[in-house]
Amino acid sequence: MQQLINWLESHQLPCYYKQLLGIECLGCGMQTAFILLLKGELIESLKTYPALIPVMFLFSFLILHIIFKFRKGAVVLKISFIFTVSIMVLSYIIKHFIL
Repeated sequence: MQQLINWLESHQLPCYYKQLLGIECLGCGMQTAFILLLKGELIESLKTYPALIPVMFLFSFLILHIIFKFRKGAVVLKISFIFTVSIMVLSYIIKHFIL
C-alpha cells in the first residue's frame, strides 16, 4: 500500500485551469484528499476536499447501476449528483470567498 501511495504522490496531475487562469477549479485538492484517505487520515482528507467521499460514492454507484440496473438507480444517481455538486460548490465558495 505504501508503494501505491508513494507512486500517487509523485505522479499527481497538475491543474491546467489553475496554471492558465491562476485560480483553483472545483476539483483542486481531490488527488491530495484521496492520498490522505489512503493513508487513513480521514479528517485531513475531508478538510482538503469535502466532496471526495460523495464523488467516490457517485462513481461507484454509477458503475454498479450500469452493471445491475437498479430499479431506483437513476433517482439515487440524480440525488447523489445534486448533493455532490452542492458540496463542491459550497466548499469552493467557502475556500475562496469566505476564508
